[in-house]
Amino acid sequence: MPAAQDRVAIVTGAARGIGAATARRLAADGMAVAALDLEESASKGTVEAIVAAGGTAIALGVDVSEAEQVTAAVERVAAELGGPTVLVNNAGITRDNLLFKMSETDWDLVMGVHLRGTFLTTRAVQKFMVEAGFGRIVNLSSTSALGNRGQANYSAAKAGLQGFTKTVAIELGKFGVTCNAVAPGLIATEMTRATAERLGHTWDDYATARAAQIPVARVGEPEDIAHTVSFLVSEGAGFVSGQVIYVAGGPKA
Repeated sequence: MPAAQDRVAIVTGAARGIGAATARRLAADGMAVAALDLEESASKGTVEAIVAAGGTAIALGVDVSEAEQVTAAVERVAAELGGPTVLVNNAGITRDNLLFKMSETDWDLVMGVHLRGTFLTTRAVQKFMVEAGFGRIVNLSSTSALGNRGQANYSAAKAGLQGFTKTVAIELGKFGVTCNAVAPGLIATEMTRATAERLGHTWDDYATARAAQIPVARVGEPEDIAHTVSFLVSEGAGFVSGQVIYVAGGPKA
């Protein structure tokens, strides 16, 4: 079993928000990190922050919904950093609209990034985990998986990821690979700020109103998710698999 300082982690959607915070945290844990995003330049800031802190990281540009790009990216990570045994599927987009206004394109784009993308990256990386006899996969779901007005596509994708997570856990468990999902509640990111704007609210007003409904009385930060991912990819979490952990400041969305 590789020690933490010898592990290679891939984090998708690592340019900002939860992905960037997670990439920085895993690097702080001692892992070499490949920060993937749609454009290689987008993850430059994440990589620079990791390197400045004494870590090892590279940035790669990849459209996770394109199989050839995913295969090429994973092979490059293996060649430059070593075989990846930690994968965090965080890449995501929103195309929110009420069902009767939602276009087929908006549905397909969200499914392509969240579901197809997670499938493609997991399929590409699992062989390295099986060979190593150790692997940790964490998929980013959402409290929207429980249903959220204006997000039929996003909610369906995030719910689908939970089923995918449980199936991968069953299939790969005997090889020393765990697979879990983290379902964040309201986290302060560019994506959630855009949601507030879509609903006609300023971020401060939106966050204040939502925080009043959250038991811990605050909106989450990307680091809250990064800490949870850090645990799930650790050696100590080896008996935790196929689980969906709601990190939402309370028991409800």
